Amino acid sequence: MLKKTPDRLLRRIAPLALLATLVGGCAAQPPAVNWLTPEPLAVSYRTELAIARLSEILYRAELSEEQSAQLYYDRGVMYDSVGLRTLARLDFMRALRLKPDMADAYNFVGIHHTVSGDFNSAFEAFDSALELAPEHEFAYLNRGIALYYADKTELAVADFERFLALKPADAYRMIWLYLAQSELSADAAANQLKQNMQALDQAEWSTNIVRFLAGEMTEKALLDSVLKDLSSQQLLAERLCEVYFYLAKWHESHGEPEKALEYYKQVLATNVFEFVEHRYARLEMARLRGEAETVNEYEEP
Repeated sequence: MLKKTPDRLLRRIAPLALLATLVGGCAAQPPAVNWLTPEPLAVSYRTELAIARLSEILYRAELSEEQSAQLYYDRGVMYDSVGLRTLARLDFMRALRLKPDMADAYNFVGIHHTVSGDFNSAFEAFDSALELAPEHEFAYLNRGIALYYADKTELAVADFERFLALKPADAYRMIWLYLAQSELSADAAANQLKQNMQALDQAEWSTNIVRFLAGEMTEKALLDSVLKDLSSQQLLAERLCEVYFYLAKWHESHGEPEKALEYYKQVLATNVFEFVEHRYARLEMARLRGEAETVNEYEEP
């Protein structure tokens, strides 16, 4: 997961008797998989209203540069949460022009550079964030991800290790460290994962993903676990966004790129835009297809 989520309305989930309707087969999909398909999350009206109100304040109110910078940043976070990446990045850049010491804005700019494949610019942004705020733990995660995708794996491992050390019982921190370590040595990564997972809370659903990667749970059992203790359609979409991404990574590592691609498509179908897994699913698909990374330049009009 590893995200900051704007306020959204939770929708009631269908009765358990109707959960079977979420499980569907498709001839174009791998026949061994029972796809769990939630309704893609819709943009909350609260988020839309928040964007409108922030825009009105920015355009009509008399604000100091610092106040304007904060409002541009806040609106950028809102845009980012609904998948409007270009608008988000424009606002983050506006915020930085007004307040060049805003570490959070540099962190988001770095994420967007990573997604577009501009890794050098991403490193500069994350380094700026950490220079301004050395305690900014998510800048370590995001710089580690940029290093991972830039094939600077040893440096990525160092950032992921530092990120995990700040919260040793977090399953997602363990997973990203495992993914990077696996690029260096699959056996060493597996051994380290088994050691790290001793700190996990077995009651947390995310522990199941680690158990699967460690070989302690089957793929079917992992997918079945998605449906346990659900409280909303939103939670279902969020879990599927995560589980499909890491299953895709696992199938890719086991020489099954087509199955991995199908899983990445399912990640994108959830519309959980602010999750790390959704952010990088397209980049993963491009890498699998051997497509050249495209650097997107964002110029403010």
